[in-house]
Amino acid sequence: MNISARQLTLDLYNCNAKKMNDIETIKNVLTEVIGAEPNLTSEKISAEHLAIIGASLNGHIALHVYQNLKYVAADIFTCTENSEPEELSKALRKFFQPDKMKSTFLKRGDFGQEKEIKPKIKTQVAPLRKVRNAGAKVVKNLVRRGDK
Repeated sequence: MNISARQLTLDLYNCNAKKMNDIETIKNVLTEVIGAEPNLTSEKISAEHLAIIGASLNGHIALHVYQNLKYVAADIFTCTENSEPEELSKALRKFFQPDKMKSTFLKRGDFGQEKEIKPKIKTQVAPLRKVRNAGAKVVKNLVRRGDK
């Protein structure tokens, strides 16, 4: 038996707050990228936390949206080695528009084909918005100080 699955985890920081409340639009984005009709279930866990979990023949996704923190955590698991969870990652990044993202990639299902089993992990952290946002914040802080 040879199972080589792929898992991608995402942490999206300082997301667009307006897009974090619309469960149906988030589900539509997931369905559009996954292609086949996934079985998506959503739950409003609290006023500030919602979860969307989906399963399909090729894997599953779990998405937790924390509106008060402007933070989204996603776990994307695919059952085949040649799948591309990065496409779903791009769609989520485009939709939520985070300032910063951390992604971790895991290759799953190595049953000892190699002499020593070592996890293959790749982690990236990257700011996504340009420096111009920082300039606006500096000006705003200078104006506040001038008012005092």
